[in-house]
Amino acid sequence: MQLRKVTAASAAVLALALTATACGSDKKDGGSDSAGGGKKITIGIKIDQPGIGLKTPDGKYTGFDVDVATYVAKELGYDAKDIVFKETKSADRETAIERGDVKFIAASYSINDERQQKVDFAGPYLLAHQDILVRADDDSIKSPEDLNKKKLCSVTGSTSAQNVHDKLAPKAQLQEYGGYSECLTGLENKVIDALTTDDSILAGYASQQQFQGKFKLAGLKMTNENYGIGLKKGDADLKKKINDALTKMVSDGSWDKAVKDNFGPANYKNDPAPKIGNIVK
Repeated sequence: MQLRKVTAASAAVLALALTATACGSDKKDGGSDSAGGGKKITIGIKIDQPGIGLKTPDGKYTGFDVDVATYVAKELGYDAKDIVFKETKSADRETAIERGDVKFIAASYSINDERQQKVDFAGPYLLAHQDILVRADDDSIKSPEDLNKKKLCSVTGSTSAQNVHDKLAPKAQLQEYGGYSECLTGLENKVIDALTTDDSILAGYASQQQFQGKFKLAGLKMTNENYGIGLKKGDADLKKKINDALTKMVSDGSWDKAVKDNFGPANYKNDPAPKIGNIVK
């Protein structure tokens, strides 16, 4: 009888130990632990923006935001093999953070007052501007007003071209296309005269091998877009760690290298790396 009691107790202890081990080994970092240690970290990015965040046909991820996210993750204690990149479309970014689907997001994510009501931002790590892309041999557009009577490409659902039309060039002829690649084809074939969105995104597209030397940025700097890393609201510890990582990335030259690697072929005249917390209005 005594033997059976001891055996039952031992079995209970063993079951509890196995349960605890199983729970510990299955823990994934979609949003919980920032200490690394071999666990996975899930990071939100864009996967369809060359030069910013792009998933290539062979399943690899490239782009400036990918380089920034990888550097930050390393400083948080994660090797590249521990990173799970997750596509986060513009409309889904706040929800993905709030639900804990991702630890943080680096996805051409402009810091603004409305978004800061829902999530926190580290950074900014890049100051971009709304600009236009034109053919390399076109010198007719030197100011936003020169877009009047020009055919300006607008991607369906984007507000960039509409903003230019409403505020700067009311006689611009908006042309709606399904995506930026279609706009580039139209620009190349002289069906349209200019494409507008953030200059970093334009530089990424223009840096693609098939487009190198065919286009140029006008350098109009029509708006300021402070790219930040989005994270769960109130997570001050993670925000500090990411800001420290971004500061180190700038100081050790990795930031400049990432800019050159991803935007260099487009002759992108980027602003210097912004100071952490310096939001340019």
